[in-house]
Amino acid sequence: MCRSIKTLRPPVTPEVTDDDVRAAALQYVRKVSGFRAPAAHNREVFEHAVDAVAAATQELLNGLQIRGTAAQQR
Repeated sequence: MCRSIKTLRPPVTPEVTDDDVRAAALQYVRKVSGFRAPAAHNREVFEHAVDAVAAATQELLNGLQIRGTAAQQR
């Protein structure tokens, strides 16, 4: 769907920053909404969606277990 979103889970990406998570969330929201940048009247809902997707992504990454061990807490 979004080819520019990179895999963020260890060990593929050992160091994942908040910027990495936010960039992935932004790409997802852009693809789903069809807007690269929202109009002023859609900016708030667009940014809220990016924040929500970033939070869900971080929750997923924090909960993943890699090869039977708990993922490192971020």
